[in-house]
This record gives sequence, C-alpha cells and structure tokens, in this order.
Amino acid sequence: MSDPISVLNERLHPVFAELAGGEPADPTVRPSDRADAQINGALALAKRVGSNPRELAQRMLDTGILDGIASDSEIAGPGFVNVTFAPDFLAGELARVAGDERLGVAAVDPALTVVVDYSAPNVAKEMHVGHLRSTVIGDCLVRILDFLGHDVIRENHIGDWGRPFGMLIEHLLDLGEDVAAEGLSQGDLDGFYKQANAKFSDDEEFQARSRERVVLLQSGDEETLVLWRRLVEMSNAYFNQVYTKLGVLLTDDDLAGESRYQPLMEGAYQRLDDAGLLHEDDGAMVVTVPGFVNRDGDPLPLIAQSRTGAFMYATSDLACVVDRVERLGADLMLYVIGTPQSQHLQMVFAVCKMAGWLAEPVEAVHVGFGNVLGDDRKILRSRSGDSVKLVDLLDEAIARADAAIQEKNPDMPAATRREVANMVGIGAVKYADLSTDRVKDYVFDFDRMLAFEGNTGPYCQYAHARINRIFDRAGVERASVRGATISIGEPEERSLALQILAFPTAVDVTMESYSPHKLCTYVYELAVAFSSFYDKCPILTSDEPVRTSRLALADLAGRTLARALDLLGIRAPEQM
Repeated sequence: MSDPISVLNERLHPVFAELAGGEPADPTVRPSDRADAQINGALALAKRVGSNPRELAQRMLDTGILDGIASDSEIAGPGFVNVTFAPDFLAGELARVAGDERLGVAAVDPALTVVVDYSAPNVAKEMHVGHLRSTVIGDCLVRILDFLGHDVIRENHIGDWGRPFGMLIEHLLDLGEDVAAEGLSQGDLDGFYKQANAKFSDDEEFQARSRERVVLLQSGDEETLVLWRRLVEMSNAYFNQVYTKLGVLLTDDDLAGESRYQPLMEGAYQRLDDAGLLHEDDGAMVVTVPGFVNRDGDPLPLIAQSRTGAFMYATSDLACVVDRVERLGADLMLYVIGTPQSQHLQMVFAVCKMAGWLAEPVEAVHVGFGNVLGDDRKILRSRSGDSVKLVDLLDEAIARADAAIQEKNPDMPAATRREVANMVGIGAVKYADLSTDRVKDYVFDFDRMLAFEGNTGPYCQYAHARINRIFDRAGVERASVRGATISIGEPEERSLALQILAFPTAVDVTMESYSPHKLCTYVYELAVAFSSFYDKCPILTSDEPVRTSRLALADLAGRTLARALDLLGIRAPEQM
C-alpha cells in the first residue's frame, strides 16, 4: 500500500494497541483540509481507557513514530493530530510506486472466484440505451476484480428462451434465413421482432404455428433447435459488433443465456420441495419469504411453479445460483441489474439461503443502477417514442468527438483523428455513465459529456495526452526518467504526489461498494492536480535536477492516469 495515509495508519496500529493496554485500537487516520492527514483515534481511545485524549495524543507523538514520516505535527482541538508528510517520505513512496508495475495496488490474497452477471440483451431485440449501464458498470467491475487478482467469470445472461421464440422462429422461416440474416446483421433486430409480433397479433394461422413451435422448442425438437440456434447466433453476431464498438471484454465464451438453466430448473424445484419450503397458494407452488410483503401488507411469496405447471423466471434464477455456487465454485456473485429488479433478486437470494445453497462466506450482491434520462428527465427515447439504439448513441458520440478534435487540432492527420475520436467519443459516454453514482438516474447530454473542461472523460484523457506531448517536446523517452529521484518542493508537486499515491485507496474504496463513480472522482482529481502542477511548475525550462524530477513526476502521473482509465474501460490517447 503506497497511500501515505494508509502507511501512517498501519504504522500507528502497534502504538495505539500499546496505549490501549495491549488491546486493538484504530488510529483512524483521515485526509485533512488543515494538513495532509489527521489522526483522530485518540478521542475514541480516551473514552475506552478513561484518559484525556490530548494526553493520549501527546504520548503517541512522544514515541517518535512519526519520525521520518512527518515534517510537522500538532495536536489540535480535543485531541486531533494534524500531520504534514515529510518531502523525503513522499519521495520515497513515489520511488517505490514508480518501480511497481501495479502502481502500489497489492494483489489480493486469497483470491476469490467471482461471477459477474451483466449486459444481458434479449435475442432478436435491439441493444438500447438501457443496456449501456449494465454493460459498462459490469465491465468496469470485471476489470478491477481481474486487476486485483481474483478469478473472474463473466456471464452474459442473454434472453434466449421463452414463448416469444415460437413466433420469432416462424417469422424466420417465413422470411427465409438469408433475408433474416441480412437484416439482423445490419442491426434491424427491433424491426424483426416487431414484424413477428404484428403478425402474431393479426394472423390466427401464424398464432397457431407459433404456439406449436413453442411446444416443439421446449420438447427439444432438433429441427426447431437448429432454427433457434440460428436466431441466437445472428443476434449474438450483432451484439458482438456493439461490444467491440463499446470496447468491453464480453465475448461468445461469456454467454450464459436463460436456455442454459432450463434443464436445471426441475432439480432446483425438487430440492425446494425436499427441503419443505414449497406450499400451494391459489394453485401455484410458492415459497413464503419472511420479511417480504405486498402493497396490502400480506406476505409476498416467490412463485416457483405456476398453476398451469410451468416453471417461472424465479425458478430459473434459483437454478442459476445453484449452478454458479456448486459447479463454478463462486465465492461472490455480482448481479449488475437495474434497481427495479431489487426486490425480486433479494427474494431469490433469501430463498437460496433458506435452502442452504447460499451459505456464508459465499455472497450474492445486487449491483443496482438507475435510469438514463432525456432532457425531459424521463426515460431516454427517440423522437418516435422508441427506445434509443445503443449503437446510434455511440456513433453520434464518435462523430461529435471527431468534429471537436478537428476544431481543436486541425493539423492532426485524418486517420489519427478518427482513431482518437473513437477513443474520446466512447470514453465520454462511458465516463458520463460511470461517474454518476450508479444508484442514481442521470441525464444523457452529449454537450456536457464531450466537454474538454470539468469532470468529463475528455478532460481526463486530455491530461494524459498533454503528458505525452511534454515528453515529445523534450525529446525524451518516458521510460528513461523512471529511475530518477523525484523531489517534492512546491505545493503543486506535493498535491500531485499525494494524489498519485492515493490510487490504491481509490481502488479499494471503489470496490467496497462496487461504485465506479468513486474511481472516476479519483481520476478527475488526479487530472486536476496534474493541470495545476503543469501550470505552476515549469518542467522543460527548469534547470537540472528539477527538470528530470518533474519529468519523472509527470510520467508517473501519466502512468497512473492510464491505468485508472483502463480500469474504467476507457482508453488513454497519446494525442488529442
């Protein structure tokens, strides 16, 4: 851990334990607006041991524990200790981080097997803006978990099963596979689905064929399964185009559609029955889940089997948990799904615990998120009232970024500009989404998200590009300064150093609540700290050894920016 506050907190633990008579005691070190850090633990400890907090704080200082760490320390108020870190201490921590490919972020031990359920578009339906949040939040969490050293299993729980597939397969046959494939490959999934649905509403003969086809599908008829697979494959090919454009890690190897769990539902249902958890309710078989009630205050059951004998969506979710725990060996399952599904998932998890399938230390967590809104603060829709296609939003973001870059840097070659526009446009969309507290709604605003000022993706990416430009102007390879001694003299150097060293803590805080916006805040504050350093501390015009020191500090800031952006799933351009 390279964060000076964490280093200080760790060093203080034995001292506070001694002050507590050998019992564990938390030093409680926090950032401070009056110094670099503030030690607050003496107040709580004084209550425990019946002592004066200022006296305890002084006894802590008298041990000399801050020697070599702090250049200044003072007891303030009822017993707070304000600490200013010594420049040599900060320089030493920077040197340690500069020589570490992980930039101070330790790999976890032990590693967990983590299943992340995210994205989940429906076969033969368009990926719309509603899929953006699950896809980019899930991708960010996957990247961080993988970086930390966990064994990460990505699962894209696509909607590839159910009654609609009867009409979809029949419509596929009516059109002809080649005609349907051409339309689906061009992204007209919504058109295909709407055509099938319209025929189902208006044509009784088509209705009959569709219902018969559902029976054939569910009974495992091979001809029907071949057609179903063809439909799934065509949809997945289009989804992959969107994933590639969006720059996320999902591939066909991560597909875990609803169809995978159909054969497992009977077993899950039987195990519920064997455990005595099922009972009849108005003809359906349900599990009563303590603590869940409907609007009238009556118990709200989880329906496992309908009165017609059909297994329910909840049964599939139960089978899914069993599979992930017992076959995949999951220690942690993250469900990156919108907040409207919160109650359903909490009930599923509760039933799994009742059945003994989800026992400590195994954990299932709903990583919920809010909606993407339009200017009217309603769910973002097209002018026709339809859901906005995700690919259309991405294409527009790239086009707008291209225009902005051309205006900002008209001499950039067209091919380079197109590549950078892709990075900036996609990065702007991702950053706008991830920088919003995931549980909140946010307004989709191209002008704001593509701005080069403020808490935006382009601003953070520009900081990285600016660092590259410094080295281009200096005619110096970045790697050549990585062993140089970094000296901390000016306030802006200190602020940038502290921000760089806070990277491990930013990662930890992000994963405590699975909240990517906290990492975005860190990236923005790092970009701001670098901008202040760049404006106030001359680099190329300084004499040695200051020049090389500042180049080394700029390089380390750039490496940290690039790594943090990568964890967000955002590329760091070398020029803009």
